[in-house]
Amino acid sequence: MLVVGIEGTAWAASAAFYETETETIRIHSDPYVPAEGGIHPREAAEHMSTALPAAIETTLQQVITEGYALSEIDAVAYSQGPGLGPCLRIVGTAARTLAQTLEVPLVGVNHMIAHLEIGRHQSGFDSPVCLNASGANAHLLGYHNGRYRILGETMDTGVGNAIDKFTRHLDWSHPGGPKVESAAKEGEYVELPYVVKGMDFSFSGIMSAAKDAVDTGTPPENVCTGLQETIFAMLTEVAERALSVTGNNELVLGGGVGQNNRLQSMLQAMCDARGASLYVPSAELLRDNAGMIAVTGAMMAAADQTTPLSDSAVDPGARPDTVRASWRRGDRSDTQFSPTAGAVRGAEATVEIGEETVEKHRITKEYRHPTLDTRLRQERLRAEARLTSAARREGVPTPVIYDIDPVATTLTLERVGECDLVHAIDTDRCRSVGQHLAQIHTAGFVHGDPTVRNVRAASEQTYLIDFGLGYYTEHEEDHAMDLHVFLQSLRGATDDAQALFTACEDGYREIGSEDVLSRRHQIDSRGRYQ
Repeated sequence: MLVVGIEGTAWAASAAFYETETETIRIHSDPYVPAEGGIHPREAAEHMSTALPAAIETTLQQVITEGYALSEIDAVAYSQGPGLGPCLRIVGTAARTLAQTLEVPLVGVNHMIAHLEIGRHQSGFDSPVCLNASGANAHLLGYHNGRYRILGETMDTGVGNAIDKFTRHLDWSHPGGPKVESAAKEGEYVELPYVVKGMDFSFSGIMSAAKDAVDTGTPPENVCTGLQETIFAMLTEVAERALSVTGNNELVLGGGVGQNNRLQSMLQAMCDARGASLYVPSAELLRDNAGMIAVTGAMMAAADQTTPLSDSAVDPGARPDTVRASWRRGDRSDTQFSPTAGAVRGAEATVEIGEETVEKHRITKEYRHPTLDTRLRQERLRAEARLTSAARREGVPTPVIYDIDPVATTLTLERVGECDLVHAIDTDRCRSVGQHLAQIHTAGFVHGDPTVRNVRAASEQTYLIDFGLGYYTEHEEDHAMDLHVFLQSLRGATDDAQALFTACEDGYREIGSEDVLSRRHQIDSRGRYQ
């Protein structure tokens, strides 16, 4: 099969062809480079209108040069979204025109899924988790029962855009990422806010603190070091949490920010420590490119998942979890595990499960800067001990804390429940989770990571465990994020997430604030990762 791919979601006017038998990929890209500041949608569209036809023409000539006839092209694949609307519309028009001229099917491809699929295809991985770290996007994807699920995502802006906002503050030219990476080599670590909530994360506070640090005299190279160490540690942590929650041992990196060597080294160190495998595509295939569109389009076309002209409109806010992944029919989903005894390696700790007790040791994370790692392990140890006991006093079933060793960062707790919630999930238990969360919110604190792995199920009740990411707060947004994290974990692990979460909301409503439930709906509707 021979497929032409067209990409133009933001800055890269790109065309490519992919031949499936020989695995030949040929890419031609002409990126938009703003004269100053960040990407301007109007200017990007103007660039796309001239550069994209030229890129397509170059690709078609290359098809002929490599010994194929244009009549051998089987499909035209294009980025249908997400991205900048003005740019996407040019891509859509070009793709429709070319497909009709060649009289071949049209294949609309989700840009973010393409970042995953190119890595999965080239790595040979079965069902990897994917960390997408690109300009306007940052999220974790996992495959489950016919669809890609968003396991975690940015709560505000994409990682590349966040870095660019900082470099524009310094009057550094676009793109900012390579300049931060270069400056960081000469800098010393400075502390910046670290914001992880379950498998979601936030960059806005870090950016504000980084700008303030420069404005108050901290050398820019030191801030760049702190920025890299903080942001990439956050992304690595949530990637490890996704591996732990799903029981997966395969990770694919996608997106232009993935070209950063420090991020790659952190992910590799994390995977090595877990016995997991990491695949990083070449730089050409990491950044926005038409090659990944062509490869994904070929998979979709082979599964007869083509796009009628009537459905070919672009979607700037397209989410990957709305795409039916029919080309993966029969593939295994991510799996969950819940050993009854023995040693377990979670995202943050090793856990020794005994007959009556659990010993949890927060191990050193080699990928994190030592100063940051020590701070996080100590803070989370204290938070878990303090909030586990506080929740218990509020009537929420939690383990009894038997011992805490701050030097070894070890907790000894009561063993509770018979299995993780994911293995005994039903509406009654989800209702009780909602009640438990409402109880702790009313008491003025949050869990921070209420996933289906951090709830234990027994015949009579459910227990909340692992309060390490919790903290005291009266803010509705923070309370609502607890509910959002639980919903995200349901979406990643079940096929009836909405019904289960409705039960959770019903339980929450019995005790908690209706305003928090309303705020949760706002969070879910923001489509923040776009």
